Amino acid sequence: LAPSDQVTLGYIGAGTQGLREMLPLLHSPEIRIVAVADPSQQATGYRDWSRTGLLDSLRKGLQKPGWRAGTEGVIPGGLDVGKDLVETFYDKKGCCAGYADFREMLEKEKDLDAVKIMTPDHLHAVASIAAMKRRKHVIMHKPIANRLTEAQRVIETCLLYTSPSPRD
Repeated sequence: LAPSDQVTLGYIGAGTQGLREMLPLLHSPEIRIVAVADPSQQATGYRDWSRTGLLDSLRKGLQKPGWRAGTEGVIPGGLDVGKDLVETFYDKKGCCAGYADFREMLEKEKDLDAVKIMTPDHLHAVASIAAMKRRKHVIMHKPIANRLTEAQRVIETCLLYTSPSPRD
């Protein structure tokens, strides 16, 4: 597809579950991940089902058995890993911007069409509201929020920013 026909996506959260869900999006020709945000630059100490399962599945999805060689036994995660996954998949260094703070990503990446939120649950509402206020489409991992009032704010923001503006 031509770049103009692709959804440009900012990815918020590159932990174990975030990386698992990133790979199918990379394989979708309709989507182009252009930025990753995660406050942990080089995360360590992640827990997972096995010490090599996630790394093995990412290598298989990339079709690069040597990806991140020397990190066997370390469960991958964090900004650097997410950014490296995107750039390795697209085989183009520098094609993915990296941010420690998703708010900075939303401020600087003006051409984003959408964001995928894969943060811990307590940040889902905050990140989605910030994105919707910038008129970005949002998809997030469940749940929508940790508190009912947060979920209500997400819904209110969605309704406010998806209603046609007076200029439309």
